[in-house]
Amino acid sequence: MTTAYDFTLPKLKGGDLPLKDLKGKVILLVNVASQCGLTPQYSKLQALQEQYADKGLVVLGVPCNQFRGQESGNDEQIATFCDSQYGISFPMASKVDVNGDNSHPLYQWLTKDGTEFSGDIEWNFGKFIINRYGDPVNRFTPKTEPDAAEVIQAIENCL
Repeated sequence: MTTAYDFTLPKLKGGDLPLKDLKGKVILLVNVASQCGLTPQYSKLQALQEQYADKGLVVLGVPCNQFRGQESGNDEQIATFCDSQYGISFPMASKVDVNGDNSHPLYQWLTKDGTEFSGDIEWNFGKFIINRYGDPVNRFTPKTEPDAAEVIQAIENCL
């Protein structure tokens, strides 16, 4: 049976991030962008990382430029923005597609027809919670704030 641990994302600062390296952690997977009206969610994502890291949460940011070109920078520019504007300490992937024929295999798996969370990613800051076993257990819309009660409850249920 396929789990999130079967996938590898390219790291923002070079190299690969095999998700199997996060085995046993709860992952909050978020497609992000630097020039979006929802970009301030980075602050709340970082706060969640700080609050729950010791309990086993890993926020994982995945830049994507598929929504009105709101992540047009290269990896270095994205990293500089995240570091300087939000002090991001959680892992960040390199920019990938999350929808369409060229979408990253992880997103193809998460959103494929017939699964509980099927359907295209609607916009920047779509969120998935992946439990300690590598299974997706929740999906939240981009406008759902990272610190919304239902997101916190879903994270705490997995920790």
